[in-house]
Amino acid sequence: MGRKSANEAKVRSPCVGICALDDEDVCIGCQRTGDEIARWGAMSADEKNATLVKVAKRESQKFD
Repeated sequence: MGRKSANEAKVRSPCVGICALDDEDVCIGCQRTGDEIARWGAMSADEKNATLVKVAKRESQKFD
């Protein structure tokens, strides 16, 4: 239970304070799944960045 490295601390959460999951278990505010939200604090920087890529893809598909 040590402190997170500086690299891990730099990845900001995409949370925008609009927290509600849709029928597909995706938050309507940040576009993360319920599992991604729950795991965010324990994710490495690489995992967080991979999640942000998925979030961007979900956001772009939302308006297709």
